[in-house]
Amino acid sequence: MNDPVSPTPRRSGRELAAAIARWVLGGVMIYMGVSKALHPVDFLKIVRQYEMVENHVALNLIAAALPWFEIFCGLLLVCGIAVRGSALLCLAMLIPFTWIVLQRALAIREAKAIPFCAIQFDCGCGGGEVIICHKLLENGLLILMSALLVIGANRRWCLRHDLRKAG
Repeated sequence: MNDPVSPTPRRSGRELAAAIARWVLGGVMIYMGVSKALHPVDFLKIVRQYEMVENHVALNLIAAALPWFEIFCGLLLVCGIAVRGSALLCLAMLIPFTWIVLQRALAIREAKAIPFCAIQFDCGCGGGEVIICHKLLENGLLILMSALLVIGANRRWCLRHDLRKAG
């Protein structure tokens, strides 16, 4: 008879994969946030290029707060605190950011009549100029990792998985 407490190889493999996904996602969020926080003026200029916010106060607030929010979410994920909530916040950031980057790339393709995967620009993600196909693939993988962490029930190597008490 199987002991429900002892981990099976399949279960421990999933737990390890979830922990690695959490650490990778958290590390990427920290890296992107720090690179933006270290160069706030450059990040502000890039955010302005997307022409989503016309109010200068709101634009400055976004450019000042977003990098620190990314760092905070990344630290929570790396430490294993409120994993589902942190992953959900990452998902809530990554999906619209990816959509906006895709829309900008499509506009550049139309304006310059170049192949889609030849498009390169600084998307504001913190990594400098990127090839758009690579960036969309990277964001897709980050979205997948975030979604898996949101729906997963893995608590191994976590300080705290949910903010609510287990019942």
